[in-house]
Amino acid sequence: MLKLAHTGTNRNTPLYLWSIFGQAALTMSGTVRHAKLENATARARLKRGRQPHWQAIVSRAHLGYQRKSGAPQGRWILRRYTGGNAYASEELGLADDDPRKKEDGVSILSFEQAKAKAIALLNASSEGKPHGRMTVRRAVANYLAFLKEQGRSIGDTERRAVAHILPKLGDMEVAALTSAQIRKWLSALAAAPAFVRTRTGEPQKYKPASDDPETVRRRRSSANRVLTILKASLNHAYDEKHVISNDAWGRRVKPFRNVEVARIRYLTVEEAKRLLNGCDPDFRPLVRAALETGARYSEIARLEVQDFNRTTGTLNIRKSKSGKSRHVILTDEGANFFQQVCAGRAGDDLIFKRADGNPWRASHQGRPIKEANARAQLNPPITFHGLRHTWASLAVMAGVPIAIVARNLGHEGTNTTEKHYGHLARSYITDAIRAGAPRFGLSQK
Repeated sequence: MLKLAHTGTNRNTPLYLWSIFGQAALTMSGTVRHAKLENATARARLKRGRQPHWQAIVSRAHLGYQRKSGAPQGRWILRRYTGGNAYASEELGLADDDPRKKEDGVSILSFEQAKAKAIALLNASSEGKPHGRMTVRRAVANYLAFLKEQGRSIGDTERRAVAHILPKLGDMEVAALTSAQIRKWLSALAAAPAFVRTRTGEPQKYKPASDDPETVRRRRSSANRVLTILKASLNHAYDEKHVISNDAWGRRVKPFRNVEVARIRYLTVEEAKRLLNGCDPDFRPLVRAALETGARYSEIARLEVQDFNRTTGTLNIRKSKSGKSRHVILTDEGANFFQQVCAGRAGDDLIFKRADGNPWRASHQGRPIKEANARAQLNPPITFHGLRHTWASLAVMAGVPIAIVARNLGHEGTNTTEKHYGHLARSYITDAIRAGAPRFGLSQK
């Protein structure tokens, strides 16, 4: 940081005049007209040389633009009053003057990005925070740490952030982000082919590109989920006062619309029996538990014998996706199943283990469920998560209220449950239409 001689105000000018003049910069020689810095065309008309052109952005702080003769692009400077008739300045980055070098939010900044960065630095100083750059990478790391402190599961969130957010946006400064940048990133993410699970150390593999409507919907839905993670990370940085504004990613950036209603695949009771018969012996109890509870794979894999309450016929899910615990109410058939698999075992023993005695870990269910689908000749096949959909769908169709299903699944409200399963529920609307809608007595031909 370079100390500069006081050039911002006349020594006799009261400081309160800054709040009156706002965008005017004052010097010892009098009032200087506010420099137009908003675009490259306006900046091209300014005199080039060693002296910067200034705009006041807040009291006793200015955003400056300097472009030396012969230089292809200028640079942005932040100047702030430090007391004793002196200013300190620091370079913010290059200006987006050269059409061959587009702004990137890191080293090349538009006017809005430079102004946002300057305000963020001033805000950090006023809050007593370090002036280190608050990049998207730091914002994501802080958010993940916050989730972990709250007891939330961060595995999926971290994987999505590492795969889709950090490679493109990680090094960009949060204060300099623009809505256009985020929209461009979101569109590219939705258009990119889906990842295929790849061995560590090997080049990433992808699914074949497709313009099938369902594939497009899935990619946009997946992009929306990643956008939610990005926004949550940036909002956390804003809430912690690391940045002064959330305008760039707030209401201006919208997720893709009408892409969240997936075609839910669930099994009939007959298909569920076929799937169970097709499972390997050590995998079958895990599948049975999913069908009896609607719990997630990770929740079932963590269950201990002490989590089953024989008296009440319930399971205690101590850690769910949201970080909250819940009690799953079992049917008599489900309670008898857990009674059998828990009988005579220590309370801290895992209920479900692999054939070799080791725990079921992340992704261990992938191959066994695929093989079970093949043996059961299920078409289309079901994923392990589809067993959760199966429990919920069959429960709703049997007349269990949406609110009760939502509670057993661990949903915070009924919106998600209604979105996925509401159409399966019989309601007064269905009953009224089928009872009173017109009938024409037309014969089938």
